[in-house]
Amino acid sequence: MNNESRLQPFHLAIPVNSLTDARAFYGDLLGCTEGRSNAFWVDFNFFGHQLVVYLDKRNDRNTTALESPVDGHGVPVPHFGLVMEMDDWAAFRDRLQAAAVQFVIEPTIRFKGQVGEQATLFFRDPAGNNLEIKAFASPDQLFAK
Repeated sequence: MNNESRLQPFHLAIPVNSLTDARAFYGDLLGCTEGRSNAFWVDFNFFGHQLVVYLDKRNDRNTTALESPVDGHGVPVPHFGLVMEMDDWAAFRDRLQAAAVQFVIEPTIRFKGQVGEQATLFFRDPAGNNLEIKAFASPDQLFAK
């Protein structure tokens, strides 16, 4: 398999404790269109990728994340997200700020002046799943060492 070929969409399934809240967050706030669904799950088009939210009503579900130190911040683990173009990232940041989304890590530039310089922000969905949205100063730095 050639890792340099056309990028394929990823599929990610995550637990949520309310499909109504998930629809409001992923659909209304983030602008993800809804695909198939039933009483227990919903497919979303997460910027060209398939994100499935599954209803998990267990009271003992641990949504407390670990933290990993990265460039002076405690990055929540696990997390998922995507890499945007810088202009799209700035517009997305502005959209979240206008909606008064509470950030886990405020929008910032990480590794400034270094290999892999990137704009990043972290926030949580209503079920406590951590998301990171980032953009690189130079897109060719995504996998640079």
